[in-house]
Amino acid sequence: MLSCGVMSGYDTVDRALLAALAHDPRATVVALAERLGLSRNTVQARLARLETSGAFLSFERSIDPAPLGYPLEAYVSVHVRQRVLSEVVDEIARIPEVIQAHGITGSIDLLERTETSLAMGELIPYRLLPLLER
Repeated sequence: MLSCGVMSGYDTVDRALLAALAHDPRATVVALAERLGLSRNTVQARLARLETSGAFLSFERSIDPAPLGYPLEAYVSVHVRQRVLSEVVDEIARIPEVIQAHGITGSIDLLERTETSLAMGELIPYRLLPLLER
């Protein structure tokens, strides 16, 4: 996934806090405060503000589906007419094996067909640290 955009609205403390979380997502407020030289209350307030602003995605843990019996990851492109997109999304959401879906630009709203690619291995793991350090 390629991320486009600029982190406007975040100051150096916010960015440092986000970078510290990228290094150690399980860090406690106390550990973050010590690492950044901030008070616990400051870190807690900043985290609350970042959460309210939508800086964080889901807080559920990333679980590897392979030990659950799903060793392959597939990316399926669904080409569908725009006017029936919400119905198709509702149906796709009913499939337990679908763990995430994105709307993308391109020819997806022209034809009803699918195209599948299997992920043979993760070449670049999900990461935000390089983006935060930019």
